[in-house]
Amino acid sequence: MTQDEQWLLKEKYDGQRTASFLADCDRLTSGEPLAYVIGHTPFLNTTIHLTSHPLIPRPETEFWTEHVIKEIADQGKVLVRMLDLCAGSGCIGVAVLKALPQTRVGFVEIDTSHHPTIRKNIEENDIAISRTQIFGGSLFENVAGTYDYILTNPPYIDAHLNRTEESVTANEPALALWGGFHGMEVISKILETSPQHLTEHGALYIEHEPEQVEAIREQGQRYFHEVETFVDQFGVARFTRLFRPLK
Repeated sequence: MTQDEQWLLKEKYDGQRTASFLADCDRLTSGEPLAYVIGHTPFLNTTIHLTSHPLIPRPETEFWTEHVIKEIADQGKVLVRMLDLCAGSGCIGVAVLKALPQTRVGFVEIDTSHHPTIRKNIEENDIAISRTQIFGGSLFENVAGTYDYILTNPPYIDAHLNRTEESVTANEPALALWGGFHGMEVISKILETSPQHLTEHGALYIEHEPEQVEAIREQGQRYFHEVETFVDQFGVARFTRLFRPLK
């Protein structure tokens, strides 16, 4: 039995080798990701359901989301408005809501098939729906008002780097993966349009490829007072904080 099959047996079937378990093993053999077969995955202090097969949350995203949660907590603000942009499963926003009861979070996801999954993740993690909003549309198309934080894991994969695993490209949503030319097309739009949706001292956190750091810094300086890139738990330049928008 493979390691994934052992984990499946434990997490989904409580050790019982049923016919359904064997059918799920066939799904694993075909290359379907373990998280989709189980149906959920842990993310910080939450359980994230993957009913609509959104992008599977990664440890790197978990790392920088925890970084932001600590930053918000350390500031001790009474009320924080946050936007989870390109939300997918909603894992980033749900983790923030769970950890910080003073926050209100808007979720933006262009693929409306994921909206019920976002709502499920809000409810299943015992978070009041009244603290949330879910928007469709492309990026800020349907978003009004300003936010203290915008957190985003946008489509940023550069196909020319040729290092994305086959199981990812075969099973996870292309809309959430590919970022166009050099993986920067969606990122560039976010950098340009996010300042009008941030408060005076607001911050944009964006996940990206390490190869995109210089382009993000160059473009980000046109729209923000401060641009700082951080490494993830693996020592890779993985996310950038853009602070105090130029308006």
